[in-house]
Amino acid sequence: MELFSPTVSPKKVFVDKNVQKESEANKKTQVVSQSPAIQKQKFLNKNLKNKTGKEKTAVVETPLYRAVISSYAGGTIKEFYIKNHFTPDSQTVSLINQGAEEKNLELYLRDLDGQKINLSTYWETKSKSPEVNISDILSLEYRVELFSGDTIIKTLIFDPTSYSIKINLNLKNVRQGVYRDATFSWEGGLSTTEKDTKDDKTYFKSYIYQGGEIEELKTKPGKIEEKTYNGATEWSAIRTKYFVSALIPNDPLNIRSSVLSGRNDSLELYNSYFIFDAYKDISFTLFLGPLEYERVRALGVNLDEIMDFGWAFIRPISKGVLYTLKRMHDYIPNYGYVLILFSFIVKILVFPLTRKSYQSTAALQVVQPQVNALKEKYKNNPQKLNQATMKLYKEKGVNPLGGCLPMLLQMPLLFALFIVFRTTIELRNEPFLFWIKDLSSPDIIFNLPFTIPLYGAHVAFLPILMAISTFIQQKMMTGGAVQPQQKMMQYFMMIFFFLIFNNFPSGLNLYYTLFNVLTIAQQKLLPSTKQKT
Repeated sequence: MELFSPTVSPKKVFVDKNVQKESEANKKTQVVSQSPAIQKQKFLNKNLKNKTGKEKTAVVETPLYRAVISSYAGGTIKEFYIKNHFTPDSQTVSLINQGAEEKNLELYLRDLDGQKINLSTYWETKSKSPEVNISDILSLEYRVELFSGDTIIKTLIFDPTSYSIKINLNLKNVRQGVYRDATFSWEGGLSTTEKDTKDDKTYFKSYIYQGGEIEELKTKPGKIEEKTYNGATEWSAIRTKYFVSALIPNDPLNIRSSVLSGRNDSLELYNSYFIFDAYKDISFTLFLGPLEYERVRALGVNLDEIMDFGWAFIRPISKGVLYTLKRMHDYIPNYGYVLILFSFIVKILVFPLTRKSYQSTAALQVVQPQVNALKEKYKNNPQKLNQATMKLYKEKGVNPLGGCLPMLLQMPLLFALFIVFRTTIELRNEPFLFWIKDLSSPDIIFNLPFTIPLYGAHVAFLPILMAISTFIQQKMMTGGAVQPQQKMMQYFMMIFFFLIFNNFPSGLNLYYTLFNVLTIAQQKLLPSTKQKT
């Protein structure tokens, strides 16, 4: 039966307008899906996925580092050895995580559908020298052709005097392509470099710096986290205790958004990503090297903000201590001897204050019997006791807080020394004498088969000397004329400090012990500081 027979009147067909619109939209989608642009995208994804090639590597050696650069993804860093810093077994420090060595400096695009176009293939390079020891600027250029005329060029520029590597991404030939945005990243984190990997990993973090504000990401054990930050980004960084990888865009305004991710497990990997428009050329500076304060600060982008110098009021003191120790080390090659001289200098500077302190302590001991008599007389009237005691102190010219002043002045310096010796790379693996092999770590003489709370699982020698010298100093200072409660507090504090100092850097213990010895000598030899009885 024919639908429109001449002898049969055609039936009216009623069409739902919404269905008709949907049908027309589907037809348009089908047309678009067959457009040359989308066909090109599909071919591109298939082409790059199946593309194979031969890896070419270049070895770049400078006075500061030795790097192995792969043609994979247009110049990823397979190996990066720092020459001037060593592992505990005297090997040069390697910063690249083994097993993740092809996961840095990657570039990829996203198509109009938001699908990732992975460019992680072996790019072409004209580099003819597989190994070069550079004394001047060196450029390595890598190319990948998406289609005829659609070529991306990535150039790595090495400076023999710096840990900075400039990276230029030339995308001008793909501006008319079908790409939405591009991502440039540092993945694979950094390798742990310290013998105490647990302590090293406590410093593993990633950072973003935007508009003068620093944001950080530290994942919880066993967790994977990710944070996205929109807008211009001055830099992103990944750090370990002593080393850093920082990507610094030359024009932060070119950055659309930035992403930090972290995976807290046995590897503890931290990654950072920059997202920008695919049609823009863009340049980055990669700083890959040690967290040396002066070198990091010289970058001029506030990257030194990630360095731990303590609380805000301690930071200037910590930086001053580090600067002083380094300048002294220019003339004295051993930091142990630097600390000895530093202790003498500090003792000389605080001598006027400590002298008054000891005189105040001696004066307090003289009036102590009278204070005890007042306590007995006004034992039922605390207000009257306080008034009478203060009147007595005023008549005798005694400052009850005078003995605390030197300790209060020393506390910020001790905090600063603790931070400098524990967290700055300048003191890392610096030996002194005999068993003291690293002033930034405890001077362990033997390990224990168990762990003591606060004390740890090892025995260090310098904290023992520190505790003994502290005990002698307190004895000389008080002359034994102290209340039982005060004596108990003295013993408690001495034992407490002995326990916690066992895990402190040997450099700090060396300084504190030397300072105590000098204080004992001062009390013993200078009549003006001896106790008056």
